[in-house]
Amino acid sequence: MVLTEDELIEIRRNLHQIPELALQENETHRYLKSIVQKFPQDHLKIKEVSELPTALLVKVSGSDPHRTIGYRADMDALPVTEKNGLLYASKHPGVMHACGHDLHMTVALGILSYFSEHQPKDNLVFFFQPAEESESGGRQAYDLGVFNGEYQVDEFYGLHDNAELGSGVIGCRNGTLFAGTTEVNVTVHGTSGHAAYPHEANDAIVIASNFISQVQTIISRNIDPTKCGVITFGKLKAGTIRNVIAGTARIEGTIRGLTQDMIEFIRKRIVEVAHGLEVSFNATINLEFNQGGYYPVENNSKLTTKFINYMKQSNAKYQDMEPAMTGEDFGYLLNKIPGTMFWLGVDSPGSLHSADFLPNEKAIKDGVEAFTGFLNYRMNSEEK
Repeated sequence: MVLTEDELIEIRRNLHQIPELALQENETHRYLKSIVQKFPQDHLKIKEVSELPTALLVKVSGSDPHRTIGYRADMDALPVTEKNGLLYASKHPGVMHACGHDLHMTVALGILSYFSEHQPKDNLVFFFQPAEESESGGRQAYDLGVFNGEYQVDEFYGLHDNAELGSGVIGCRNGTLFAGTTEVNVTVHGTSGHAAYPHEANDAIVIASNFISQVQTIISRNIDPTKCGVITFGKLKAGTIRNVIAGTARIEGTIRGLTQDMIEFIRKRIVEVAHGLEVSFNATINLEFNQGGYYPVENNSKLTTKFINYMKQSNAKYQDMEPAMTGEDFGYLLNKIPGTMFWLGVDSPGSLHSADFLPNEKAIKDGVEAFTGFLNYRMNSEEK
């Protein structure tokens, strides 16, 4: 069956009521599978992954395949308490689809339902991916070999909804769409002591303050002003009471860059700054970096040019976009497999990740029609 707009909206609302955090998407997995099993199964094959049990893959066999095209939809939600007062609000306290993954999955189901009735020329693989918000579900799937053999993907696509774009607008760009991100944890080891005898201690707060100030100069003095990088420290914890000099301090932050080279350069400079301060203050500074799968989302030039040209020539509402400093683990898959990520405008009054995020459901049909049209164009009108 090809899902109607009303059916798609109902599916999205059902998914919205059962949000689940990363790697806990069990109810979501069961619901998605139950929908897929209602489609004609002549050309469909469902794959589950024992090592990543909430993931779901669906292959649509092509009639004359020359390639396998992948489409990814993320499944997990956020630890946010919803404030929209909807009749179909989240039934799971403190968890909400505040990033719109319920809509992402619904669009994917709409596209899949079309090709279950209209056999594509090329093979298609739909990847319903757990753990995008944390735990790097895309990387986990790739590293497990999910996309080897029968499910090997030649090119990958995926969307992310955009609260600020008009409903149904398709936004894209060649090059980097989203930044890569790396978590940074810093532990400063000084020497505790009495507030009245600072010469007998080694103040971890002073060292941590110098570290933060010097690291900020990496952006202002080491990076080409025409290029983008961000270092943000959002958490600093040290000390127990006002009259005791802190012996340790903990700093937590994030690096963001539009290319992997930029992220690695910033990381290198942070290590050098830490080493210099260790010598200056006779202290120890331990650094931990964790990027996981959150590489920059760098769109493949050849495929993205085809995607943009199609959207401009079709009935889709298309808009060129600037890069964003938000992170997305689809970047890891695009680092391994050529492809394109694009925005779908949902015109929400609340921003992504907010308690009042509320996408316009009319965008679902627009997203399904735009990408279904592109797939038919890609398979039937392009070179092999």
